[in-house]
Amino acid sequence: MNTSHKTAGVLILGIGNVLLGDEGIGVHIVERLQEATLPDGVECLDGGTGSFLLLEPMQQATRVILVDATVDGAPAGTVRRLRPRFSREYPRTLTAHDIGLKDLLDAFYMLGQPADVTLFAVSIDPLQDLSVELSPEVNAIVPEVAQAILAEAACPERASASASS
Repeated sequence: MNTSHKTAGVLILGIGNVLLGDEGIGVHIVERLQEATLPDGVECLDGGTGSFLLLEPMQQATRVILVDATVDGAPAGTVRRLRPRFSREYPRTLTAHDIGLKDLLDAFYMLGQPADVTLFAVSIDPLQDLSVELSPEVNAIVPEVAQAILAEAACPERASASASS
């Protein structure tokens, strides 16, 4: 990809390890979104377990919407929409990623990128068996989260909204 210019688009980036059940929720949601008709200028990317290779597509986007699992003590399937200003304000995620989401965001911000990042954090139970399937609680929220992300991506004024539940 060419990093010399930004595309005029929104990048929806799903993070997670699909071999670890609910930890792969970000990837499962991006797969769901890829089956839908996306608004013009919106791209979905399976970010897998994270990598600094994700910096390039993030830099090309004007807005980034991340989807990832979090272990925050909330019931599995709880979804929070967050727009923190600094990576240290992001919720704790599992360590199954190659690099942490916070590390990726720190690098993104250090490169002078505007902080137009929204995170959909999905609470999961940290104690799970190896599985490529989502738990019933988390699987049940996939359609709702996918719709919320599509609405976020299609609505420019949401970019300036503050964090909400």
